[in-house]
Amino acid sequence: MITMPAEWEKQQCVLMSFPHEETDWHNPDNLTELEASLSPFIRIAQAIAYKEAVYIICKDKHKISSMFCSTRNMTFIEIPTNDTWIRDYGYISIKEEGEKKLLDFTFDGWGGKFEASLDNSVNVTLHQKGYMGTTPLESIDFVLEGGSIESDGEGTILTTTACLCNPNRNGGLSKNQVETKLKETLGTKRVLWLDYGYLAGDDTDSHVDTLARFVNKETIVYVKCDNKEDEHYEALQKMKVQLQSFRTKEGKPYTLVPLPMTDAVYNDAGERLPATYANFLICNDALLYPSYSDKHDKIAHEIFKGLFPDKEIIPINCLKLIEQGGSLHCSTMQVVY
Repeated sequence: MITMPAEWEKQQCVLMSFPHEETDWHNPDNLTELEASLSPFIRIAQAIAYKEAVYIICKDKHKISSMFCSTRNMTFIEIPTNDTWIRDYGYISIKEEGEKKLLDFTFDGWGGKFEASLDNSVNVTLHQKGYMGTTPLESIDFVLEGGSIESDGEGTILTTTACLCNPNRNGGLSKNQVETKLKETLGTKRVLWLDYGYLAGDDTDSHVDTLARFVNKETIVYVKCDNKEDEHYEALQKMKVQLQSFRTKEGKPYTLVPLPMTDAVYNDAGERLPATYANFLICNDALLYPSYSDKHDKIAHEIFKGLFPDKEIIPINCLKLIEQGGSLHCSTMQVVY
């Protein structure tokens, strides 16, 4: 029997991959400016490491480790990378007959948009270096990014048609073909397909972790747009209606909790950036969520406090991250016990 644990289940560690001068991130040689560029990654790692191990993949472990006041619970590992979004090329953890196993799916730079050969080799290299101990690793010739799927830990996967059935992923498979592959590899019993919803500036073809997330097996949080003048309004309204039609495996409607949408955020070129509160990370003892110096940050904070009363709720300013197309959840990947 195979199952894909939910994110709220007990974690061994969280993987991160820090930017460097050879990635898409531009990091000047000046240490002060470099630290400013890396600041959200440092804050995320520090917040996780307070109670949980963090494995930080980087180009120069001495330079990166020197930027922290404390490196408790942190391990710095030098592995070449193209980009920082380890959610999409890191291990996907499963349980096979009750034992942990790591899956290494193919990563192709979100449908060939970016060079990804180094990122695609990170899992094997990390495993060969011994950091995963004796946990078995299986490499799978199938394109699947961690940010494109949500698991409730009981065989249900929430995902989007725009990503998993995209012609730039695996040649454009049908829903039935994708479901067959997810059943074989993740033990999926059923798939909830979102056919609507997107964020401007998102390179992932509508990853579900930017739009809607499980917070327990009966509750889904989702991005809601109330501004009828916003370009996202119609698509996100359709997504909401579709979420209302979904049922738990017991046949009950899901409890749906709307997350506010930020005011529009733009880069220097006038392009809209994919700011979303749905890109949060559930850790063992904390909930980390992205903030954007936006009036809705406090609203999101109170929502997360209500959803996770037993966890510390930690905001991390992610404006620097969305400039590069991702956010907090995208820059992390949990490994379960």
